[in-house]
Amino acid sequence: MPAATADTLTLPRVDVAAEARPRRVAAVTTAPAGHEGEGFPVRRAFAGLHPSQLDPFIHMDQMGEVEYAPGEPKGTPWHPHRGFETFTYLIDGQFLHQDSNGGGGTIMDGGTQYMTAGDGILHIETPPEALVKSGGVFHGVQLWINLPRDKKRMAPQYQDLQGRDSAMITTADGGALIRVLAGEVAGHRGPGISHTPLAITHVTLAPGARAEIPWRTDFNALAYVLAGSGTVGVDQRPIRMGQMAALTDGDTIVLHADPVQESRSPNMDVFLIGGVPLREPVIQYGPFVMSTKEEIIQAFEDFQAGRFGHIPPEAIQPYRA
Repeated sequence: MPAATADTLTLPRVDVAAEARPRRVAAVTTAPAGHEGEGFPVRRAFAGLHPSQLDPFIHMDQMGEVEYAPGEPKGTPWHPHRGFETFTYLIDGQFLHQDSNGGGGTIMDGGTQYMTAGDGILHIETPPEALVKSGGVFHGVQLWINLPRDKKRMAPQYQDLQGRDSAMITTADGGALIRVLAGEVAGHRGPGISHTPLAITHVTLAPGARAEIPWRTDFNALAYVLAGSGTVGVDQRPIRMGQMAALTDGDTIVLHADPVQESRSPNMDVFLIGGVPLREPVIQYGPFVMSTKEEIIQAFEDFQAGRFGHIPPEAIQPYRA
C-alpha cells in the first residue's frame, strides 16, 4: 500500500491524558460491493448506518483494491455536483481530474483532490492513458462531505493536495503511522481548507500494534478498515477489511491490529474520520445534496440550463484502449 509513508521513529508523538475517555463501538457494518462511474468496483462503506451517525458525511466508497489488466482501468465521465464537497484519496494508481471551474491535476501516491462543488460544477475523474494501457493496482477512497446550508451556494473551489503535504504523527510507542489528510488531530493540521470542522486520517498499524488517538469530543467518529484486521474501541470489537465502525462519544479512539495479518495485507489500515454534525435537513438526489426538495429541483433546472459552467474545449475525456 504505497500511500505517503515515513519512519515513525522520527515523527511527533501524540499524548493521551490519563483521564481520557476512550470511545465505545455503537455499530459495526459490512460494506456491500457495487460499481461506480464507468464500472469500477467499489464498497459502499456507509451502508447500514443511520444518517445521524454519519453527519456531516453523506457517502463513502472504497474504490478497489483491484488489479486491472491492460485496457481495464475505468473512471467517471463528466458529471455535475452541487451542495457538498468531494474528497478523493488515492492510495494506489492514478486519476486525472478536471472541472469546469479551471481546477485539475493528477491524484496519486497518497494525494487527494478536495473539490467544493458549492453552487454547481462539472468534473471528470479518469485514469490516464498510460495506466489504461498498462493496467495495474488501483485503490482509493471517495468521501462526500456535506456543506452547511448557508454555504451550499458558495463559489466552487478545487484543492490539489499532495501526499507529502499530509501531517504525519505517531503513537507513544511508534507502532502506528497517522496521516492527517485534512483537518486536525491532536494539534497537528493536515493540508487544505475545510468548510466543515472535521478530521480525515489514514492510520497504518503494524501487526500487534495498539493506537489510542485523541479525538475532539464534538466530532463523531467512524473507522473503516481498508486492509487487515484487528479490534476497535475500548470494548475491542473485532473488525476486518471492508467493515465500518461507528463509535460513541469520548476523548480518544482505540485501534488494535491483530498480531498476525494476511499475507496480502501486512498491516492494518484504517480510514478514520469525524466531524461536527451539522444537524440540518439533507435531501440527496443523484449528484445533488441540498436542504429542501425545491432546492433539488432548482439544481436540476440550473444544470440543464448550463449554469454549472461548461466542459472546456480541450477537456480530458476517458481513454478507450
